[in-house]
Amino acid sequence: MTTIKLWMLALPLVLVLGPQRASRGAEHGFLSRVFKEPDGKEAKCVLFIPHGYKGDEPYPLILFLHGLGESGSDGRLQAQVGLGPALKRQEKKFPFIAVFPQSQKKSWQAANPDAQRALSILAEVEKEYRVDPKRIYLTGLSMGGFGTWSLAAAHPDRWAAIAPICGGGNPKNAEKIKDIPCWCFHGAADKTVSAENSRTMINAIKAAGGHPKYTEYPGVGHNSWDKAYATPELYQWFLEQKLK
Repeated sequence: MTTIKLWMLALPLVLVLGPQRASRGAEHGFLSRVFKEPDGKEAKCVLFIPHGYKGDEPYPLILFLHGLGESGSDGRLQAQVGLGPALKRQEKKFPFIAVFPQSQKKSWQAANPDAQRALSILAEVEKEYRVDPKRIYLTGLSMGGFGTWSLAAAHPDRWAAIAPICGGGNPKNAEKIKDIPCWCFHGAADKTVSAENSRTMINAIKAAGGHPKYTEYPGVGHNSWDKAYATPELYQWFLEQKLK
């Protein structure tokens, strides 16, 4: 069993998100939670609270959208690939609250119920913790990369910055998202989702007047996320971006 799997099995007991539990100052690290939908259905998610969080100051937040392989309802897989392992390696000093929803219907497109649930979970976390509304960042890999582009276009005023990885979007949305700080990543040798998808989006945003960053890894296949999330400059860049 891998280290990451052992860590996930060590998550604390599931707790219910909700404004009635206003004080979370003593809880830090990776927390397993359950989000209750209006119809009573439950959806498990993972929440990371920085070890320095005391509730006395607002914290930046990252919403992470996983890939197709982590879809389901177990509430654990979504934190085992991508941002989760990268965060674990710097857990004690990671300065962001991080939210890990899980897709049940295998799509993060903005109109999909999974994307709507992710936004609802984000809203609950904002109620429960001191989140800086001007420093909320969106990132995702593969299916989550597509979702990042989609949610950025659907809610362009919501995100201080986005980091789509090995995904793709609709270049017709470039005008909507050109003003969102964007750092996109892709592997040049990706045979699952061609890097041309990211190139097209970046070129469209530039043509619309935007100034996105783009990193393409020569010889790297679909898994460009390990390199991307292991990039220290990414998190520093996030912190430099703030809504006006």
